[in-house]
Amino acid sequence: MTIRLSLGHIDVYDERTAAFAHQLGLSGVQFHTPNLLPGEDGYWSLAELQALRQRCDADSLRIDGLENVPYSHIWKIHRGLPGRDEQIENYCRTLRNMAAVGIDLLGYNFLPTYVWRTGMAEPGRGGALVTAFDLDAAATGNALASYRLSPVEPLTEPISADQMWANHQYFLDAVLPVAEEVGVRLALHPDDPPVDVPLGGAARIFTTPASLVAARAQARNSPAWGLDFCLGTVSEMGGEEAVNEVIDTLGSAGAIFYVHFRDVQGTVPSFRECFLGEGNYSPARVIRRLNDVGFAGFLIDDHVPAMIGDPDTWMDISSEAYCSRGRAHAIGYLQGVLNGLGFD
Repeated sequence: MTIRLSLGHIDVYDERTAAFAHQLGLSGVQFHTPNLLPGEDGYWSLAELQALRQRCDADSLRIDGLENVPYSHIWKIHRGLPGRDEQIENYCRTLRNMAAVGIDLLGYNFLPTYVWRTGMAEPGRGGALVTAFDLDAAATGNALASYRLSPVEPLTEPISADQMWANHQYFLDAVLPVAEEVGVRLALHPDDPPVDVPLGGAARIFTTPASLVAARAQARNSPAWGLDFCLGTVSEMGGEEAVNEVIDTLGSAGAIFYVHFRDVQGTVPSFRECFLGEGNYSPARVIRRLNDVGFAGFLIDDHVPAMIGDPDTWMDISSEAYCSRGRAHAIGYLQGVLNGLGFD
């Protein structure tokens, strides 16, 4: 299968979202802690996963993957707290239920204090609104603190990098055998922003291309483990050079499962998001390089600027906000690049 484009990062799925996908000429969707999977029992149940699958089938849309179980399902695992074994057991139930309905990909992050930004409405090209991060301003708090996936339980004590590596190893050792058994792949999202200082009291460990290779070593090169290759986050690490390093190491090993396609201007400790084509890397060169190492998965749109007339494209998860000019621009841009490179 060749590189393809899927409508991604869907929080709220309804008739509007389905119509948006079809109007853009897309046949696949990818979900981000979607409203149709509440997981009230601590895992995604077989019934709700079946209902999601049936809904998408009825809309003639393929489910390419899911991403990020609810925060309440995983926070003790992240922090290595008592109760994490129960959460791991429930996580494995989610994997088995996904396999039972034919969904074989689950993205995850390992961020106890989630994604951080210091600005949510910074001026981008032509006055479009974008998010930004500046480490010098991080002490004032996370501008994403009210986002639905940000933690509600405060840290009671700092978490060191060594503890985070140990917590991640504990998680992989428990869940990867189940993932391998049932045929569901796990895809790690790098830490955003990729800074080597704690944010909110928790160290960040997946902050360099080398650390992502180390994560694969923790997974013992399991075919069930790979990368949710967030180009924006890796671009934050070191621009196109960092992006190329990840493609050449993990991509050539078949360990890139899917791609978040966004970019930034600048690298840590300070950057801002931007439109595709005006950031740190060349989208065409990146897609060509992915193809050259044998990547044959899907690309999704990710964070997009809020253009004139768009609601907030980060904090507002409604389908009205999701189906935005900024998102349509990003998808159209990628369709043009793919077409120009010969990927139909």
